[in-house]
Amino acid sequence: MQAKMKTKKTQKQLVAFALATALAFMAARALLSLFRSRRKGCPEIKIRINLTTSEILNLADCIVSKSKKIHDSVAVVPLDKVAYSNVIMPLAELEAEQSYLVQSCLLPRMVATSKDVREASVEAEKIIDAHNVKCSMREDVYLVVKAFAARGEWLDPEAQRYVNRLVREFERRGVHLTSGKREEFERVKTRIGELCNRFVNNLNEEGRYLLFKESDLAGLPSNFIKSLDKTENGKLRVNDKPTHTYPILRHCKVGATRKAVAVAKDQRCLTENTKILEELVQLRHKMARLLGYSNYAEYALENQMAKTPFKVMEFLVDISENISKSAAKELQRLRDLKREEEGEAVFGMEDLQYYMHKAEELEFEIDYATVKQYFPVDSVTSGILRIYEQLFCLKFETVQEAEVWHPDVSLYSVFDSSCNQLLGFFYLDMYTRDGKFSHACVIALQDGCLMQNGTHQVHHICSRVSLAKFSGIRVESDFVELSSQLLENLCHESEILKMMSGFYKVTTDS
Repeated sequence: MQAKMKTKKTQKQLVAFALATALAFMAARALLSLFRSRRKGCPEIKIRINLTTSEILNLADCIVSKSKKIHDSVAVVPLDKVAYSNVIMPLAELEAEQSYLVQSCLLPRMVATSKDVREASVEAEKIIDAHNVKCSMREDVYLVVKAFAARGEWLDPEAQRYVNRLVREFERRGVHLTSGKREEFERVKTRIGELCNRFVNNLNEEGRYLLFKESDLAGLPSNFIKSLDKTENGKLRVNDKPTHTYPILRHCKVGATRKAVAVAKDQRCLTENTKILEELVQLRHKMARLLGYSNYAEYALENQMAKTPFKVMEFLVDISENISKSAAKELQRLRDLKREEEGEAVFGMEDLQYYMHKAEELEFEIDYATVKQYFPVDSVTSGILRIYEQLFCLKFETVQEAEVWHPDVSLYSVFDSSCNQLLGFFYLDMYTRDGKFSHACVIALQDGCLMQNGTHQVHHICSRVSLAKFSGIRVESDFVELSSQLLENLCHESEILKMMSGFYKVTTDS
């Protein structure tokens, strides 16, 4: 009887999964049909890579010069002659034309192997950011855009949203303020941009490391130990990047090692970046107050789905009230596990990942070292692309002999499989290296082209809009992860796991 009930339950699950997949498939086909109808020509790779330091800085100057010219032309339009063609369209076209040029300057700071090139990219970002702040503060351009918006001319929804966004962005940058307050706002905003760039650059360039004996790293896989550099006295060098800190905090049996690594990770660039954060907090609050907001949270959330700090706090309190009992119970379970293994030592944040991992192994009888062997990177990558092909009617092809910034990088072209139409491209840069941005991320290089380490490429490449401002992943920041999180849930289905796995020896031999 139980066996029959289990069989029926399994059948229901398979039917539900098949139905969900079919619905996703039909929705994808409908959306892609709509996208194709709105497409204006085939995409091409416009992003410029492997620029020299001088080329990066020269390009930044060209970007600023062209942008200033367009803004100057809009600013002199008489208020009684404003039209979409002489006010809105030039600004929209400028944004579309310059997006890939800007990324040509900014991408190197994240991925370039040369420190000089990364520094030139950081300098270019400062130049472009400073210019953008000035453009966003131009009262003459704001008055012309505001005059057009006040006419109430009929526009399609996307164009109307663009006009509303332009007006709101100008006002969020203080253009409507008195001249004295506006000058102060511009100084504050420019300083905020400089500090944010310094903060990120400090993390990228930080190269601190710790030294451990092999016995200090008990519990780590042998391949991880072998990957570490050795000093002359035989100690192993561990850096403070996620590729080293994550496996140690998750697998290392030595509590003192976990604590040392956790402290080093949390104290990256502590002295310089703490000073930056302290100044940023003050400047952001000052900026928000200048604009009439009670605090920076009100300013930051206005353009998000959440809208207000009250909504955020309401959401967090609701979650806390619903999970606090379960969380306390699970935390006590972890403390008990530590007591069994390490005695009466105090449970700290450095213990959380290790004992969560241990609890999972004990409860579900999972050996992650064994499981890992069934997910070699090539099988996972090709499997994920195959899943996307089936769900979204796409076809991925590796671009052979493509120009890339590092030998580890691959370039893929993406086609609509129903008509073989080229939709876009993406670069895949999955492995860590010195000087590279140390976290997984996605970067929109141009409309239809991106560099990514995650699951956002379908969202970006399948997006079809008329205006670059709303293209792909350029959505509200508290929405942008939604498509990625939905796709990640596919991994709970056995059929999906089969498509992206395979025993590493078998896949290597074949």
